[in-house]
Amino acid sequence: MKKIILFLIISICFCSNAFSENLTVTDITGRQVSVPNNPEKIICIGPGTLRLISYLNAQDKLAGIEEMEKIRPEGRPYRIANPNFTKLPSIGPGGPAAINKKPDMEAVLKVAPDIIFASYLAPLKADEIEKSLNIPIVIISYGISSTFDETVYKSITLIGKILNKQTRASEIIHYIEAARKDLQKRASNISDNKKPSVYPCGIGYRGARGIESSEKNYIPLKWINAKNISEKIPNFKQSHVILNKKKLLLLNPDIIFIDGGGKTLIEQDILKKTNYYKGLKAFRNKKAYILFPFNLYITNIGTALANAYTAGKILYPKEFNDIDPEKKTDKIYTFLTGKPVYKDMKKRYGKIGQTYKMPQGE
Repeated sequence: MKKIILFLIISICFCSNAFSENLTVTDITGRQVSVPNNPEKIICIGPGTLRLISYLNAQDKLAGIEEMEKIRPEGRPYRIANPNFTKLPSIGPGGPAAINKKPDMEAVLKVAPDIIFASYLAPLKADEIEKSLNIPIVIISYGISSTFDETVYKSITLIGKILNKQTRASEIIHYIEAARKDLQKRASNISDNKKPSVYPCGIGYRGARGIESSEKNYIPLKWINAKNISEKIPNFKQSHVILNKKKLLLLNPDIIFIDGGGKTLIEQDILKKTNYYKGLKAFRNKKAYILFPFNLYITNIGTALANAYTAGKILYPKEFNDIDPEKKTDKIYTFLTGKPVYKDMKKRYGKIGQTYKMPQGE
């Protein structure tokens, strides 16, 4: 009996040590970081980080969030699905101006996280902050272009491993990939000469932007093999482009997709330069459509999928005849955020894919 009790004590101690041991992981920048196994308290710094944590259903581990995530929920479904985030302590201002900057060190120490997840932070700066705070920092990313590439899958997998959410991480990646393959398959047999020319505009880039702002690597259009005229604009291999208005008038796309985040700026510009907009056949022929904000604190992955299905329905109605954009969007948001938040997005931006109406007074 004594031997059995001794064996149990040794086993319990061994298991306890095993669970308390640190993990050594390699972050997206190649840094080797020693992190607690299944940490209890975490914080997120930088664009897109909190989004992935919420996708992984790890909100209960948050010790605090950036101030901009508390006061500006619009356009970010993961934030709309988590109204209780406002009750969490602030760990600094956040936002585009805080990218690759030191966080509020005092605020971070006050919430005492076991680990910090940070996006778009230079490795040397991460090392410096990590040393000052004595808190491990794991850098994640959505990709070089800051729009979307498979680096985001590596980030999801990495966070899932650290937070013991491997199953959920695999489910997320499978869901996105299955949707992407479905989109590409639907549009794969359409010849280029039957495709209308398309221009996505009003894309956010370190803040709201107007009609000149576009993306060459606008993934909702890439995933349906659309003819995006922005891809023709040279910009030193960067995805984001600012297209000269005269050039846009010359290219004169058949269809324009307006990002909900830039809609207000475009409407203000229309009232000042109405004749210019009437010169664009997409506006003249009522072929301008509203999509949900694609880039708010980096790519909204769920919205990118929703926009792709909606744009597919508009561009290729036959191939997407079974898709109801509103229902599809709500299913996507429900899977990723855990809540059907489409109605909240619709309240702010209108029906996804609706025809844009020129403001009165032109």
